[in-house]
Amino acid sequence: MPEKNQILFIGSSSFTLWKDVQDYFPRYSILNRAFGGATLNNLIYYVKDIVYPYQPGQIVIYCGENDFAENDSLYPSQVAKRFELLFIIVRKKYPKIPIVYVSMKPSPARIKLMPKFKVANIMIRAFLRDKHNTAYVDVYHAMLNKDGSPNESIFLNDKLHMNKKGYAIWQPLILQKLKK
Repeated sequence: MPEKNQILFIGSSSFTLWKDVQDYFPRYSILNRAFGGATLNNLIYYVKDIVYPYQPGQIVIYCGENDFAENDSLYPSQVAKRFELLFIIVRKKYPKIPIVYVSMKPSPARIKLMPKFKVANIMIRAFLRDKHNTAYVDVYHAMLNKDGSPNESIFLNDKLHMNKKGYAIWQPLILQKLKK
């Protein structure tokens, strides 16, 4: 069993594929329990398996993109409500634990869903604004070109997952919100 009080990364493949995440945060102890294709409903369903046993010191969440990809008729408010439910469930078990949400990213492969990502991100940020021990990381805007299109140079050939340049954008933004 991993040590307690680590920073727990949960969510979808953008975290799962960050195989060298510990190298990006050498002064922190990172435990990555994300899994490919994860939706917020999946995280809610598996919370007892991917969060509770680890007794983390902080939780960093990247999820939401796949919710829309799985069902493009979802409204941003529905995905935001899914996040709120996950947050409430985690807070019941760990009332004081710091929780960080990393915004949905603007993937070129999902360009048609970007308006929904943007609105859901705004709703999640607003929800977290008055919650204690929370933070929101806006990677969405940092990954855009000046014209508002996704920066394709930071993605793999699938135009969905990031290369090292993409993670290099994420690292300082997330680092600002990590707890020692």
